Amino acid sequence: MSSIPEIFESMKKSYNAGSIDDDRSYYFSLDDYKYTVTFAKGKIKVEEGKTVDEADCVLKTSADMFAKIWGGYKPGMMDFMSGKIKTNNPTLLQEFGGAFTK
Repeated sequence: MSSIPEIFESMKKSYNAGSIDDDRSYYFSLDDYKYTVTFAKGKIKVEEGKTVDEADCVLKTSADMFAKIWGGYKPGMMDFMSGKIKTNNPTLLQEFGGAFTK
């Protein structure tokens, strides 16, 4: 399984350019790992830390859970209801997941 830094580094190469048309920002809080991913004009930017005041979509979960999801695990309703995965915008989170070739 890839480490969290490796996953975020790989996003730059696996992003399907133009798959997210609108400018968007995503903030990930994964245990001790914090990343901001922004899309602007069809391009992706991945940064360590929180680099936006208010992200369009925030995801809080464990590093292990995020690695599982990136690896193909499809979270169910119980993952969200139990608090294992927290987000302010499930629709944008789905859009994010579909923007990459894995």
